[in-house]
Amino acid sequence: MKGSSRVPHGGRVPAMLSTPPARAAEGATPLEDNRRITEGYIQLAHVFQALLDPDFQPGGTSGVRPNWFAFAPHASHAAGKGMLNAALARRILDAARGRPSLSLLEALDRVGLTGSVRLSVERLSLELVLQGLPTDAAAALGALTTAMNGEALADPRTLITTATRFTSLYWSAPAPHPLDKAEAVVRTLERTLNEGNVAIFADIGGAANAYLEWRQSAGEVGPERVLTEFPLAGARFEEARLAYDYALAHAHDTPRPHAFDELFPGMDGRSLGVAAFALYERARLTAGPTERESLIAVANNYLAWREQHDAVQPAFTPAEAHADEVSRPEVMRTMTPMLVVHFGTLEWTLADYAYAHGDRDGNPLTAQPTEYGWATFWDRWPPILDSFEKGYREPAALWVMPGPLEDPTAG
Repeated sequence: MKGSSRVPHGGRVPAMLSTPPARAAEGATPLEDNRRITEGYIQLAHVFQALLDPDFQPGGTSGVRPNWFAFAPHASHAAGKGMLNAALARRILDAARGRPSLSLLEALDRVGLTGSVRLSVERLSLELVLQGLPTDAAAALGALTTAMNGEALADPRTLITTATRFTSLYWSAPAPHPLDKAEAVVRTLERTLNEGNVAIFADIGGAANAYLEWRQSAGEVGPERVLTEFPLAGARFEEARLAYDYALAHAHDTPRPHAFDELFPGMDGRSLGVAAFALYERARLTAGPTERESLIAVANNYLAWREQHDAVQPAFTPAEAHADEVSRPEVMRTMTPMLVVHFGTLEWTLADYAYAHGDRDGNPLTAQPTEYGWATFWDRWPPILDSFEKGYREPAALWVMPGPLEDPTAG
């Protein structure tokens, strides 16, 4: 395994960002936001990995356990694919407003779907037609799964449940016209993914950029200075110290510490962020690879908890529903069985996770993947931790970073 305990450049951050990661731009499309966010995460992943692994070079690979920011570009890219699906669905609806499709095949031809992806979208769209949806509305909702794990729909229980949920969302939409009903579902998914992605980047990415700026000017930095001096707004030094000390004492626990609402009741998630940066510093100074990687993993869990428990949850379950949307939790529950994230050359799917972890409701008539809803924190938290563990087993795979997604309706 690569890496050493030596401190590069007198403890300063190696390969410091030449410019801060791009923030979401005013007036940008969701896919433009996503491109900037994914690129920003890639920059942060490289800087933090160079801190943990002095032999790492941006554009290369690392055998040292990846930091949280190495997972983030792939998760952002997966969210971007959901926004790309929304753009394709809207393209079908826009074409239908000019002239309704004469058949389901024509509706899908309008967005150029082919191959195995076409077959899974067609299968779902046909089931939606059989459940009473108009052709173009069915094709648009089916297209929302284009870049997802279509193989999950090979289980007929998942196919029927997914179609039934889409049908319920369609009829619940606050619009009289069939195309407007379908667009309300599309709009809800796109906004949920975009707002969640922006919220996470503003929170975790913003904290990371503030940390790197502070670290660059702080001189020699170790975990103690992080815990006592890094001024992250909203964090409390005494809470960060508690979380840091707990991590040192329990880094080798099985399962790894993760139920932080029970371990640290009332703790602000930003304090966990400070503790995570201190743990990265401790890992940087740790010679033994086993100890170092255990510290990195707990730090990743701290940042992931802040990301999922605090930053993104309001996007999934907003305090007030938008009048032109359908239920965000129900949209996410509908999409959950087809979730897939490519961590570089690794593929993680919710379906694989669900089938490997038993039948939650004990009913053989329901497929395990349909028993999860991504908007529910405790439904998604264990699967997210599972995806981390998969990445830890093949760390070099994560450094194959995603490229930009292009909006097919632009230009």
